[in-house]
Amino acid sequence: MIYKYENIEEFTGFKSWTDKKKIDTLLEIDCSLYAHLGTDSTKAEKEEVKRKSIDIYRTIKTLDKKMGDLFLYSEDLKQ
Repeated sequence: MIYKYENIEEFTGFKSWTDKKKIDTLLEIDCSLYAHLGTDSTKAEKEEVKRKSIDIYRTIKTLDKKMGDLFLYSEDLKQ
């Protein structure tokens, strides 16, 4: 099944999934968000994707603190 940003709370609560599977799914969603941006995307659309991406990284941090911190740190470097 393909999950979307709106499903994050749903699948992060799955007890049968490992943290690795949850993180992999979160990163797939993050990749999909950026992949759907194009040259015709507005500034508001780009900012919305960036906001969602940071939310995803914060969720990853709840599963793996070190990895989440690294993603958030790299996002700070882009600014």
